[in-house]
Amino acid sequence: MLTAVNYKNIKIEQEGVTAILTLHRPDVLNALNAELKEETAKALKELNRDPNILVIIMTGSGEKAFSAGADLNELKKLTAVEGLERSLSGQKLSLQMESLDKPIIAAINGYALGGGCELALACDIRIASEKAKLGQPEVNLGIIPGFGGTQRLPRVVGKGKAMELILTGDIIDAQEALKIGLVEKVVPPEKLMETAKEMAQKIASKGPIAIRLSKKAIHEGLQMDLDRGLALESSYFGAVCSTQDKLEGISAFLEKRKPQFKGE
Repeated sequence: MLTAVNYKNIKIEQEGVTAILTLHRPDVLNALNAELKEETAKALKELNRDPNILVIIMTGSGEKAFSAGADLNELKKLTAVEGLERSLSGQKLSLQMESLDKPIIAAINGYALGGGCELALACDIRIASEKAKLGQPEVNLGIIPGFGGTQRLPRVVGKGKAMELILTGDIIDAQEALKIGLVEKVVPPEKLMETAKEMAQKIASKGPIAIRLSKKAIHEGLQMDLDRGLALESSYFGAVCSTQDKLEGISAFLEKRKPQFKGE
C-alpha cells in the first residue's frame, strides 16, 4: 500500500493497482516549480517500489491545466549556471519517468505547455481532453525548451513538425495534437479520467514482466540503430521465456480462461 506522505504540490491516490499522481498547484495552473519536481520524483520512486501498483496516471489539478509550464517567477531570476541546473533537474525527472518499471499514462485535462508538454512527452501514453492545448511556446519568452522538448518532440511527431511547433511557439488544440501523433486519444472532458483508468486496467491485466520489458525495449531501442535494437529485443524476449508468467499466459490461452499473472 502507498505510504502516507503529505505532499504540498502533488496528490497521490490509489484505485486498485492504479496510482493517480495529480500535479497540484491549481492557483498557478500547476506550474512546475523546483519543489513540485522534487516531490514528483520522490513519489515516482515510491510508486515504482510498490508491488501493489502496476500503472500510474499523471494529471493536473482543476479543469484548466495539466501543467502550463515552468514557474515564471522562478525562471525570471535564473542565471546561466542556474538555468543549466534547472534544465538538468527537469531532464532527470523525465528520464526517471521513462526508466520507471510501471507505464505512465498522461491524462491531459487542459494546458500542457512548455515544461508541462515536456512532462507529458515523458509519459508512455497520452490521452487528452477535447479542451486540451499543447505546445512548446518557450521562444515567445526568449528561451528554449529545457526539459527534453527539443529531443523528445521530434521523436514523437517528426523533425519538421517539431521544428514548426518549437520555432513558432504555436499552441495547438487536442485534435491537431491527435493528428500529428502528439497524443494517442482525444475524449470529452468528462470522460478523460474514465478513459485513462480503463486503459490502466487493461494494461494492468497483462503480464507485468512483459509490460516492463516492452517499455524498456521501446525506450532503450529508440536510442540505438536497428540492429542493436533488434538484439535488445531478442535478449528481453529470451528473458520472458524463462518466466512463470509465460507458462501461465500460454496455458490460459489454450485453456480458454483468463490468465492469473504473478510477475514471476
